[in-house]
Amino acid sequence: MCGRYTLSTRGEVLADRFGLDEVPSLAPRYNIAPTQEAAVVRVDRDDRNRLGELRWGLVPHWAKELSGGARAINARSETAATKPTFREPLRRRRCLVLADGFYEWRREAGGKVPYLIRLADGEPFAMAGLWDRWRERDGTGGTLETFTVLTTRPNRLVEPIHDRMPVLLGPEEAGRWLRPREQSPGDLAPLLAPWPAEAMVAWAVGPRVNDPRRDDPRCTEPLGPAV
Repeated sequence: MCGRYTLSTRGEVLADRFGLDEVPSLAPRYNIAPTQEAAVVRVDRDDRNRLGELRWGLVPHWAKELSGGARAINARSETAATKPTFREPLRRRRCLVLADGFYEWRREAGGKVPYLIRLADGEPFAMAGLWDRWRERDGTGGTLETFTVLTTRPNRLVEPIHDRMPVLLGPEEAGRWLRPREQSPGDLAPLLAPWPAEAMVAWAVGPRVNDPRRDDPRCTEPLGPAV
């Protein structure tokens, strides 16, 4: 699964890489956690890429209450098309979850050790996401927009650490993912493969990242050499 990630890339770089008309003003994040607001790109009615902040943990529009959102932080890419929570968003409400690193935990003799995994060139990337809009049913008109991150099988770098990894998208793949009218879920199957291991790097980090209240550069500090 993907349960934490980072985004500290400058707004100018994000705007250029993901085709945003406006440069976002985002505070650096080093430990983005479920139920928190995070940067997501969607296509607006004018077919332009727009960045907004949605809550991590998808709540389907048909849900009677919000309680299930924290559990739906990930969707398995192999089965999302058949699951009621994710089926319609996969067809109609796809998004890009912007990141420049993600954490996975490896089971070791002394417990779970967190690893930070990034692209070897340090560039930001998009994780394939789905979003939905939930509305209060008591007539108050309140709404909440939420998202989930799609996962796939691990590549050979991630496999010794965890049995899943997020679906990563480069700029070209991101454009295809965002436009449901042009690409059906079946057309997108080639995008759901693991990112090439040779283009990634990982290193162990300290337990600071285990606490979602900690969000600073110390979360990303390596404990040893990259693997």
